[in-house]
Amino acid sequence: LMVWLRRCTHYLFIVVVAVNSTLLTINAGDYIFYTDWAWTSYTVFSISQTLMLIVGACYYLTFTGVPGTATYYALIMTVYTWVAKGAWFSLGYPYDFIVTPVWLPSAMLLDLVYWATKKNKHSLILFGGVLVGMSLPLFNMVNLITVADPLETAFKYPRPTLPPYMTPIEPQVGKFYNSPVALGAGAGAVLGCTFAALGCKLNTWTYRWMAA
Repeated sequence: LMVWLRRCTHYLFIVVVAVNSTLLTINAGDYIFYTDWAWTSYTVFSISQTLMLIVGACYYLTFTGVPGTATYYALIMTVYTWVAKGAWFSLGYPYDFIVTPVWLPSAMLLDLVYWATKKNKHSLILFGGVLVGMSLPLFNMVNLITVADPLETAFKYPRPTLPPYMTPIEPQVGKFYNSPVALGAGAGAVLGCTFAALGCKLNTWTYRWMAA
């Protein structure tokens, strides 16, 4: 019974985290619409994707103890997002399927660290967190390379409404413009370790809940 409960809790966590990852990243390409805030949005979305990827991947990785499952988790996120955004695409929303697989190389780095350090959890948190945090904003630049011209897309697919917190007051040219990748990578490297630790801790909590 306890094994069954642990497995059910595990799969529930995977579904919950993966679905929330998808929900968080479903608008991750929308910075193409916010031309005045493009770099700001790019940085924020890069960090959000980094954290959602790493928390679920670390949970899955430490639960199974098998290097490779982080990449498998990234694949789950990718497929979920393809399904969700594919539905949007069928309704006329612009979407390029090259976008979401950029999670996969970062997850591969996580698997590599776990394997190379002989499944050392603390090395996974420190080295894996830094590597994913620094790499994903770089890989996420694929978004900017592959999507259509931002201005052209924005005029072709105008947004009917804009959330108040995203409404441009004035063009924010110098704020994040200098290096959105470096900013995202710097913040991601710090926060990535924290969320990697959270992912590992979720695994511990799962066992404790089930053992109670």
